[in-house]
Amino acid sequence: MLLVLVAPVSAQDEEPSSPRQVAPLTILQINDVYSTVPIDGMGGLARVATVKARLAAAGRTPLLMIAGDFLSPSVASSIFKGEQMVAALGAAGLDMATLGNHEFDFGPDVLLQRMAEAKWQWVVSNVIDTRTNRPVGGAVPYVVRTFGRMKVGFIGLCLDGDEINSDRLGFLKLVDPLEAAAEYLPMLKREGATMIVAITHLPFADDRRLVQRFPEINLVVGGHEHYPITAVENQTLITKAGSDARFIGRIDLNQRTDGMVERFFELIPVNATIPDEPTAAAVIASYETRLGRELDLVVGRSTVDLDADSVRMRASETNLGNMVADAMRADVGADIAIANSGSIRGDRVYLAGPLARRTLVAMLPFGSVVCKLEMSGRDVLTALENGVSRLPSSDGRFPQVSGLTMTVTPSAPVGQRVSNVVVGGAALDLTKTYTVAATDYQVTGGDGYSIFTSQRQLVSHETGPLQVGTLEKWVTTRGSVSPAKENRIVIR
Repeated sequence: MLLVLVAPVSAQDEEPSSPRQVAPLTILQINDVYSTVPIDGMGGLARVATVKARLAAAGRTPLLMIAGDFLSPSVASSIFKGEQMVAALGAAGLDMATLGNHEFDFGPDVLLQRMAEAKWQWVVSNVIDTRTNRPVGGAVPYVVRTFGRMKVGFIGLCLDGDEINSDRLGFLKLVDPLEAAAEYLPMLKREGATMIVAITHLPFADDRRLVQRFPEINLVVGGHEHYPITAVENQTLITKAGSDARFIGRIDLNQRTDGMVERFFELIPVNATIPDEPTAAAVIASYETRLGRELDLVVGRSTVDLDADSVRMRASETNLGNMVADAMRADVGADIAIANSGSIRGDRVYLAGPLARRTLVAMLPFGSVVCKLEMSGRDVLTALENGVSRLPSSDGRFPQVSGLTMTVTPSAPVGQRVSNVVVGGAALDLTKTYTVAATDYQVTGGDGYSIFTSQRQLVSHETGPLQVGTLEKWVTTRGSVSPAKENRIVIR
């Protein structure tokens, strides 16, 4: 198999001798797209539509694919429950999609509704509707398509870990993605596939495991990580294009007469040099308008920049994480707050200035509810250990805390990383009872917080405040906020 990395260049400007000119299939990859419009000048699905349209006009055969995570979370998805993403992606010309963990955020009924609204091909090999024992929402477990002399087989694999809370699955069942691949790959071969593409929403480590076990996979069009990845593992190309369509991964595929597979890869920046495609832009603008003036109401201001960079947020204390945890703890009157970093979104630094409701919802888009638990100090320590168990990797379970300080040693064995925990000026007492604020997602075991599921609930999902509501109350009552990093979490 041959892999060639090419410099960014438009299809119209390619040299006639470029070997990818003869490739009969051009895959355009996006993944983890939460915004239909540009963020800080990058991304925008109307620009993605232009890239596809230009390639088609230049005589290419572009196949636009998204590797999961797009129905949620975002400001608009808090209002429209992903309807705006289906409309915008459809207008952009999306051809194929698989599911990511965030497609389950609104529960199975909303997911099925969105799948029915979509005009593209869903390829989902390992999510089963237990009522029919078939793939969810009319998806196919695999598909074989012909491009020139190539017969390309596609499978779609979604992660099956604790990123998806069981309460959000309902009548849906997740099958181990590698076992699903073992079932369907032989079927692709029997149908004559000479090249195999896996569109996956898996952690990179699982993508590597997938291709180590199944070297017949030629290409993994992947998602889940929010930064670009281009790697060759066991002669398989694994690509991820970052998040929010800031980049498009372009992979031109060809199969020579001697059977060798050629893959030409380019990462295309999606910036202001690419104009909006008018039809997609009109669809996107209609939803932006419908968000309404209420979201634009300013409720306060911040005198400092607020750090929601996802890599930092999921591996260290940030000032925004502190403010969110403080707001949660204050609203329900708890001794401690432990907020999973994955609940705080935006993947950006929010600049100092006015804070509108729209901004707060962008920070906390899930509609999570704050619960209050009664826990022993020993169980609090267990929860904190879970929160830092994936370090040094960034992970959504990483805890943003209030009411306590702690020291973390990432080099220590998992379960023995947290020390020097201080609550209210005193060392954590393993036998003492504390009250703890956490999201309903955590309380039902999300992000590995299984220790929360057995605790007495003083404030439950049915009675607790919305997480974004606690933040709005915190900002509104103060008028001006200036959160800081305070060494609540010392990582050594």
